[in-house]
Amino acid sequence: MKNILLAVTGGIAAYKAIDLTSKLTQSGYNVRVMLTAHAQKFVTPLSFQAISRQAVYTDIFVEENPSEIQHIALGDWADAVVIAPATANIIAKLSHGMADDMVTTTLLATEKPKFLAPAMNVHMYENPRVQANMKILEQDGYHFIEPGEGFLACGYIAKGRMAEPLEIQAVLERETTDKKSQNKHLASYFKGQRVLITAGPTVEVIDPVRYVSNRASGKMGYALAHALVDLGAEVTLISGPTHLTPPDDVIFVPVTSAEEMFQAVIKRYESQDIVFKTAAVSDYTPVNKLENKMKKQEGALYIEFERTKDILKYLGAHKQHQKLVGFAAETQDVEYYAQQKLTRKNADVVIANNVGDRSIGFNSDDNEVTLYFKDGFKVPIAKVSKAELAYKILTALESRWRI
Repeated sequence: MKNILLAVTGGIAAYKAIDLTSKLTQSGYNVRVMLTAHAQKFVTPLSFQAISRQAVYTDIFVEENPSEIQHIALGDWADAVVIAPATANIIAKLSHGMADDMVTTTLLATEKPKFLAPAMNVHMYENPRVQANMKILEQDGYHFIEPGEGFLACGYIAKGRMAEPLEIQAVLERETTDKKSQNKHLASYFKGQRVLITAGPTVEVIDPVRYVSNRASGKMGYALAHALVDLGAEVTLISGPTHLTPPDDVIFVPVTSAEEMFQAVIKRYESQDIVFKTAAVSDYTPVNKLENKMKKQEGALYIEFERTKDILKYLGAHKQHQKLVGFAAETQDVEYYAQQKLTRKNADVVIANNVGDRSIGFNSDDNEVTLYFKDGFKVPIAKVSKAELAYKILTALESRWRI
């Protein structure tokens, strides 16, 4: 899969399509770009032409090559078509079979795989009509790359941000036909493996109103779950509270507190082949959990905490045939603390990152990690989207565990 036809429609996220074109081109893809009239209010054809070194298509009535019909030829040339950003307008047009410009006509005429990366206000995205239009397109074989949560152009902090360019690239790499040959060696290793993943934060209740938690989003654990399902593993995902949607083909176990996560893990541990301990479990929990709301008082407040059970340490101490992968989120001396954790917890691998760097810290869509193996080997992985990182982590594990 080398030829990507990128359709850019009229939303503020169109600027991300320039970055997507750049990243795909740098990765060896041939990228041709179509712009709607509304997209050209945000970005220019020249930007895409300079980066892709290809002609940019904006007008269905401009036929540069008289020997072919442009919108038919483009659809035939592509290995896959990506619509990014995909606005509510383009989703509505496609779901009703409209063909009134270069983008809609080309998409209606091509039978190649089509990927949409929606981007819009959260209320637009959740509107029943938009959701119904998306269902129609899904039934027609369109693939949706789910938008992320964060700051939107309208000022809301909610779901509706277009997926990051690296995430879109990762989806293309694993969803198109070439993924089967690309990940063939991985599939032969992870296929049929029973894998348990813990993800997200835990919540420790103080009273019916207040609690103690952390900034973990669960994105890395969920990305690993998606990748392992894709590679044929039998995945159990035990997750603290997040806003993420688990893959369809996992056994999903929602939990809240550290104790609930501990009990859910040990109940299933014996039957697992591999455990990824990505969850950020609270180290302490209040000794006394109040039944009624604590009332405000004068002066300082003191709450007594006690240690929670160390899940990774327990798993390391009771390990039999399982391979155990721990995660270390550090803000300083990352390698030192990762190596200490590897030894103290009897893990096979510890994957460490510096959460003090906000670009790869909690809630970020990207991450940069180093894998520390118990035999002293280490594998650094440069900053990529968490969706892509999941595959890189599995590649590194597979290459070491096969030795």
